[in-house]
Amino acid sequence: MANEQKRNLAVNAEQGIENIVMFGRTGNGKSATGNSIVGNRVFDSKAKAAGVTRTCESFIVETPEGPKVNVIDTPGLLDLTESADYISKEIVNCLHKATGGLHAVLLVLTVRNRMTKEEEVVLSTLEVLFGNKIVDYLIVVFTGGDLLEDDDEKIEDYLEGCPDFLKRLLEACEQRLVVFNNKTKEDDKKKNQVQELLHLIDMVRKHTNNKPYTEAMYLEIKKETERHMKEQEELEKQNHSDEKFEELTKELELMNAQNLKAMSEMMANTIRMVTEAQEKLAEQREKLAEDRHEKEEKRHQAEMMEALSRMREETRREMEEQMARGQGGCNIL
Repeated sequence: MANEQKRNLAVNAEQGIENIVMFGRTGNGKSATGNSIVGNRVFDSKAKAAGVTRTCESFIVETPEGPKVNVIDTPGLLDLTESADYISKEIVNCLHKATGGLHAVLLVLTVRNRMTKEEEVVLSTLEVLFGNKIVDYLIVVFTGGDLLEDDDEKIEDYLEGCPDFLKRLLEACEQRLVVFNNKTKEDDKKKNQVQELLHLIDMVRKHTNNKPYTEAMYLEIKKETERHMKEQEELEKQNHSDEKFEELTKELELMNAQNLKAMSEMMANTIRMVTEAQEKLAEQREKLAEDRHEKEEKRHQAEMMEALSRMREETRREMEEQMARGQGGCNIL
């Protein structure tokens, strides 16, 4: 474990690899998008009811006239089918893979489904777990470009009726968005959409002065990793028997695992709190909507009663006038 960490740190430091992490709900096409970026099928992506990606996976790819990119695929963040413990563990794993910090964050959405409150939960959770500065590194990727092409629509047409939270998000990240058609067989389309994404990543670099994002949790993981590596190196310098060395190594790995687990548990508690807060917020919104609906109904009923009353009054006057005219016409005496 320690040797693998040292190799990853050395490779990333030497080659200047940038970490691009993909977040989003299961089924939005994160793995397929990762494969499109890499240009090869390296992430498991299949049409299944349950998400395919169960653990964080990464693959390093060279970009034209740019740095190498470490594309990190993640499990569905805050999917309703997953537990907070599982998700938090994989987020820690994701940050562990992002040696050097996060250089860009891809929020993967899809035009195939209607935007729901779960999508808003993903964004809220990202901000809570990583801080509101994460939006400076954010790029929104819409999958399902083939569907837009079939309907002869553009992304602007789709966004006309999008929820307010998505409009606010796009404004916050300065409209950094790209559409991916992960089903296309046309090489030009494949190349162009990746080039457009790389252009947006370059915009993030300029916006952030090429400084990777390293929030508190990432720094804690980095600190723990460096501590573990340093202790492992010191242990290797000591003159222990093979048996003693193996025993001490296991103790170090156990301590490292326990510390990472403690971070994961802390993050899991945060996820639970965010989820509960979002659920309460959704309930409040539904209640307000119901109250507004009830008030609207009452208002409409009052207007209808008033209109009926006016109609009755007008009908009564007309009848009285007709009766008066009728009585006048029959007075022959």
